[in-house]
Amino acid sequence: MSNILWLASYPKSGNTWVRAFLANLIADDSEPLPLAKLSNYCKDEALPDLYTAIAGQPSTELDAAQLCALRPQVHARIAASQPGTVLVKTHNLNGSFEGHALQNPDVSAGAVYVVRNPLDVVLSMTYHFGLTLDEAIERLESEELATQNDELFVTQILGSWSTHVASWADMAGPDIVVVRYEDMLEKPIKAFGKIAGLAGLGNNRKRLQRARPGCDQRRDRTHGYAIQLRLPGLRRRGHERQPG
Repeated sequence: MSNILWLASYPKSGNTWVRAFLANLIADDSEPLPLAKLSNYCKDEALPDLYTAIAGQPSTELDAAQLCALRPQVHARIAASQPGTVLVKTHNLNGSFEGHALQNPDVSAGAVYVVRNPLDVVLSMTYHFGLTLDEAIERLESEELATQNDELFVTQILGSWSTHVASWADMAGPDIVVVRYEDMLEKPIKAFGKIAGLAGLGNNRKRLQRARPGCDQRRDRTHGYAIQLRLPGLRRRGHERQPG
């Protein structure tokens, strides 16, 4: 069942903002949804319990390759968890690690990829992760970058900022839409309308305007994963099969 719509981004690029918008658009309530309720509308493929259930042991005991080997099964279970389109957050690049695809193509319908000016990403990372500017820049440049595997999230494979962006943007087409963070600020109806259209939620201007206040104060506020270095073996998807 190809029904997962990936909500993908490099960390600190607006993923929470997009998920808040889509959740409020789906809920279509007069009051903004609490941030804690986003998970009712958007799944997260990096939640440890998903991997622990399949592995039969705590996900924190698994290394990156073992976790990536489980991803196809995790994604298949997420896809089967509800009928219709399933919105799923990911910070993984569009590629593979140790021969394991980071997105299961058999259950992938498409993706929204959010890209943000890397200078702003650096500044956001210094604030959220307690890094110096030099440390944040080093991480954006590292081809071996990944998030830590802990009790909050399993390892997510990032690579450098440039590699991450190219892995998704080079595959852009009818099923993979690239949206600039800056356009969500400056041209919100157009940018969010593009996202809503791909998600199959229509392009009703009044609903878009009603959903926006529910997400404007929620952008770029949450984190919980930690960044680490030195994780070799990353590969961009390149010309491999794309979602859809």
